[in-house]
Amino acid sequence: MPRDLPSEIRALIDQHPILIFMKGNRDNPMCGFSATAVRIFDVLGAPYETVDILGDSALREAIKTFSSWPTIPQVYVKGQFLGGSDIVREMYERGELEMLVQGAIAH
Repeated sequence: MPRDLPSEIRALIDQHPILIFMKGNRDNPMCGFSATAVRIFDVLGAPYETVDILGDSALREAIKTFSSWPTIPQVYVKGQFLGGSDIVREMYERGELEMLVQGAIAH
């Protein structure tokens, strides 16, 4: 039976208030963009989970289709797709990300 990747992705997103689909993991980011996303959430002190897409090419392609976003990392907060590291960095610099994160972990 083939994998239902959209359902797998949705289940992961629904399971974790803050989730980053990335290259590597929070302890060992495998690209600069993924490392940037991890650093931002570490600075915020937010509990978050990561999904390493490097070992799963089907998931790597499926997440791009799922979000209609062509690059990795991809950040989700409370089930909402925020974008990649550039967007997350901009939101952090404007103070918007901290408010979203606080709302996500308060529930």
